[in-house]
Amino acid sequence: MDTIKIVSIQLLLFVDDRPSSQAHIEKVAEQLQKVADGMPYDLQIIEIGEQPHLVEHFRLIATPALVKIFPEPRQTLAGSNIVQQIDRCWPRWVQAFEIYRQQERDHKTLKLNNPQEISYSSEIVRMSDEIFRLKKDKEALLDQLKFKDQILAMLAHDLRSPLTAASMAVDTLEIADNQEESTRIQKLKIQLYQQAKKQFKLMNRLITDILQASKTINSQLNLNHSKVLMQDLCEDILYQLTGQFKAKNLTINRDIPQDLHSIYADEEMIRQVVVNLLENAIKYTPESGTISLSILHRTTQKIQVSICDTGPGIPKEKQERIFEGHFRLQRDESKEGYGLGLSLCRKIVQAHYGHIWVDSLMNRGSCFHFTLPVYR
Repeated sequence: MDTIKIVSIQLLLFVDDRPSSQAHIEKVAEQLQKVADGMPYDLQIIEIGEQPHLVEHFRLIATPALVKIFPEPRQTLAGSNIVQQIDRCWPRWVQAFEIYRQQERDHKTLKLNNPQEISYSSEIVRMSDEIFRLKKDKEALLDQLKFKDQILAMLAHDLRSPLTAASMAVDTLEIADNQEESTRIQKLKIQLYQQAKKQFKLMNRLITDILQASKTINSQLNLNHSKVLMQDLCEDILYQLTGQFKAKNLTINRDIPQDLHSIYADEEMIRQVVVNLLENAIKYTPESGTISLSILHRTTQKIQVSICDTGPGIPKEKQERIFEGHFRLQRDESKEGYGLGLSLCRKIVQAHYGHIWVDSLMNRGSCFHFTLPVYR
């Protein structure tokens, strides 16, 4: 087996696309130059959006994060005081590297028998990334073909019903217009207008879900990041849904701190996530039930949004699968929709480097949670 000689301390600095990331990069680079004192090191900047599999591989939970991958053992520095941590750790890293170099001088070559260790070098990390991208592209293409087949099969059936109902309502309205106006006719017209409006709204929702899903089937979202006040966004959404809450006599509990940090996100995408989760809660919460919306500071870098209901709950074995594209619980097969809403929510949240999950107990209700990055 060929021997591999690594001639510098190998470091990976993981950052995201927030405005503050460049400042973190500069501070880390300056500190390394300061402490290096001639010791060779290689610092690679990893944008987590470009190489998400490396984030998962190194089990990172926050950015920025500095990972020392050589010499072994691997070490991860994270948090707001990375520069101070470098000061403390650098002497140990130098000592470990000097031991390695002494082995080289004594012709004791370092044999890396574990293929995974080799991937830490710059070239192998790049190749690993390309392989990952090709696999993801293949998966995306297969998903897209499957998705199109499913949509073609469902489209005619699912749109035919509301279209027929709306058409019948409009035809009946035309007949009613030729009748002598009376209280009964007036009430009938109101009911028919409401029926037509409801069916057109349903068709629009189905088409919106289909179009949005087709745009995001390859998980590539065109995000327009900005500073977003989550408390204002949630209050606006709750106000817009007031009519739906009243229709089922639902109690709405809100716990939204006014000192909440702003988030760094695409406002319209996050609006879609909150609306989808709230409309699901409305859909499954029985008459006179309760829906709660709360936000908390998860860490100094993330907030957590939680939307809970008092609905029927979700079986434990299905709680992860409900976020898959087109997956539907058996109880929902007779209801309108494609089972796309939660899949889209997960794609949007993941595109913001957040996490979405559900806690649920049968006959007790469900709580959907997701995290978002704080604006820095």
